Amino acid sequence: MKTSHKIVLSSSSDMSKVSDASVDLMVTSPPYPMVEMWDEIFSKQNPEIGQALEKKDGNLTFELMNKELDKTWRETFRVLREGGFACINIGNATRKLGEEFKLYSSHSRILEYCSKLGFSSLPEILWRKQTNAPNKFMGSGMLPAGAYVTLEHEYILILRKGNKRLFKTDEEKLCRKKSAFFWEERNIWFSDIWDDLKGTRQTELDKKIRDRSGAYPFELSFRLINMLSLKEDTVLDPFLGTGTTTLSAMATGRNSIGFEIDSNLQEHFAVRFQDVVDFSNELIKKRLDKHLTFIQERVKKKGLLGYTSKVYGFPVMTNQETEIEFNELKKINFQKDLMEVEYNSSPATHAC
Repeated sequence: MKTSHKIVLSSSSDMSKVSDASVDLMVTSPPYPMVEMWDEIFSKQNPEIGQALEKKDGNLTFELMNKELDKTWRETFRVLREGGFACINIGNATRKLGEEFKLYSSHSRILEYCSKLGFSSLPEILWRKQTNAPNKFMGSGMLPAGAYVTLEHEYILILRKGNKRLFKTDEEKLCRKKSAFFWEERNIWFSDIWDDLKGTRQTELDKKIRDRSGAYPFELSFRLINMLSLKEDTVLDPFLGTGTTTLSAMATGRNSIGFEIDSNLQEHFAVRFQDVVDFSNELIKKRLDKHLTFIQERVKKKGLLGYTSKVYGFPVMTNQETEIEFNELKKINFQKDLMEVEYNSSPATHAC
């Protein structure tokens, strides 16, 4: 098995070379409207945004910023297949412009627009990013009538194009079974509140990209790709940033396409993907080890299980897990803007 991963240093809305209905899943985190670190990027896309900021017109600024994002959501709808998903990690923002302080609800604005495009909204995930700072309260402190709560969560919006995806051929059905995840993973991943993910520390990134990076943790895109796509599917990230979605696609045996406007990130990509083989194979080992630990504890408490993995020979909770298969990475071939990953055709033998 081979997968290809293309990185395009171009505007996220310039997806004209991506064919209609050719993408199975989109996972991204766009620049957040009304978060100050993104003002310059939005203003470069539309000078009217900078003018609205200078006039302290928050409502107009917010709408103009979202209209820039709307271009990407339109293109995403076009390139997604019937039954494909779009996952958008977005945070709301609080900001004072002039004398007015208010909340700008980006998640509801995006949902409203995507609904008009034809997307079906599915239950969303709240990513809780808690802070234990002693000064976490905002506004007037302990004095009433002037305080406001802190924003300690972001949204992961889940949208579907059209009806449920159908698996008609035996080959498609087998691929779906091989792409399964473990029962115990399902119980964590399909909760509507994720409070076990830590945000990416920006201090770990190069200074040139730190000032404009809103990178989410690897685990976030890794979960979504496993949950909502199959091996050899194509995953799109129109706001690629530091390349986390591409890395997750490589680790899960999916193809990917990423768009990024900031050329400063090109050198970062080459460095980050150098160790993808060892990183991904260690991740497979950890998943298998974690499952074996879970099974041992489960058997002690509940007794023997009724199903066995056909590939690995260890117990699994359900019949849907019996064909699950993990393919280790062999090597990654770097080309100009394209990376090709080769996988072992036989499943990882660590837990057999």
